[in-house]
Amino acid sequence: MRSAYGRPPSLVLTFVLVFNVAVGATLGCGGAGGNDGTAGVAGSTGAAGTTGAAGTGTQGTAGTTGNAGTTGAAGSGATTGTAGTTGVAGTTGEGGSAGTAGTTGIAGATGTAGAGATGGRGGATGSAGAGGRGGTTGSAGAGGRGGTTGAAGAGGRGGTSGTAGTGGATADFSFFVTSIGALRTLSGSQNGFGGDLRFGETGDGAGLRGADKICTAIAEMSMPGSGAKVWHAFLSAPAAGATPAVNAIERIGAGPWYDRMGRLFSANLTNLMATRPTDADPAIKNDFPNESGAPNHSDGAPGCTGNSCPDNHDTLTGSGSDGKLYTNTSNPTCSGWTTAVGSAGKPRVGHSWPRGSTGSSAHWMSSLDEAGCAPGINLQETGGPDPSNPTVGSGGGYGGFYCFAMTR
Repeated sequence: MRSAYGRPPSLVLTFVLVFNVAVGATLGCGGAGGNDGTAGVAGSTGAAGTTGAAGTGTQGTAGTTGNAGTTGAAGSGATTGTAGTTGVAGTTGEGGSAGTAGTTGIAGATGTAGAGATGGRGGATGSAGAGGRGGTTGSAGAGGRGGTTGAAGAGGRGGTSGTAGTGGATADFSFFVTSIGALRTLSGSQNGFGGDLRFGETGDGAGLRGADKICTAIAEMSMPGSGAKVWHAFLSAPAAGATPAVNAIERIGAGPWYDRMGRLFSANLTNLMATRPTDADPAIKNDFPNESGAPNHSDGAPGCTGNSCPDNHDTLTGSGSDGKLYTNTSNPTCSGWTTAVGSAGKPRVGHSWPRGSTGSSAHWMSSLDEAGCAPGINLQETGGPDPSNPTVGSGGGYGGFYCFAMTR
């Protein structure tokens, strides 16, 4: 038979069924598989895992992987089941924090300054002072676990150099006139030593050995470290017992010699053997300096002129103008510089600054005979030595003498 549309009924039914299925598939709702046949809603994306906080010390444990979302159950009927939600992502493990940095090593301690070595007075030259030991190096800082390595400790500062024994600042110091102040200090008397210079020494030659000790002690007081040199007094002495006669000029080495301020006194024996040293620095040629480097004539009297300056030029030598033992008078050395009895002798003296412009009055080694060997000081201009005042300073002085270093 034919339908109202002019087609066979079976064809019409088939068309209707196909059309209804198609429309149902197009218009069905999402979510659970409804009977209306629509597609299920897609599952939502799981929330992202948060970043782990920085771990302290060791490396943090890695976060576990989130479980996978379950698959949505299939919808009943012809529709597609709801899609399963995505599983929540596992949280990221906490990161290990950086280890604590190592502490900076302790700085090395400052080295102790070496003390200058002092040689025996009148003996061998002192050894140079040892330099201070350098500070120890600080220990390196230990590296923190997982952190940065500690900074290395700074090295200790090196110790300061010890005072030089025979070199350095004392190298040139090799001549002076003993000052009145130094002789008063060492003798313990305001009148000085007089003609007895033994200074604790005994036996043959004690006067010269004692005078050498006095030179050494004064040099050390003036410039610490210079006492390590071998100092000799410019004094001649007669034979005594087993000790032969001694000439001052043969006790002082070959030069050169410099004063406390580094000024040349004389370069050699030839230049020294003149009325005044021919090559001496002009500042000291006619006014020999004491251990402080001050011209002895004006020391203690700043601005003095002429006779207002101390009359202190008489200087013990016991020598002639050739620097050898003086023999023209009786006992010109106060018995080899061992007696302070006024009448025991008349010591020969030179002039540390010229009493006159020429001749013996200007000679630094040999100018005149003093009145006696007793201790005594006369700094006033009174003319020549006074026989009624038999002291080493009667003619204008205090019993001073010259000191030379044999070594530099």
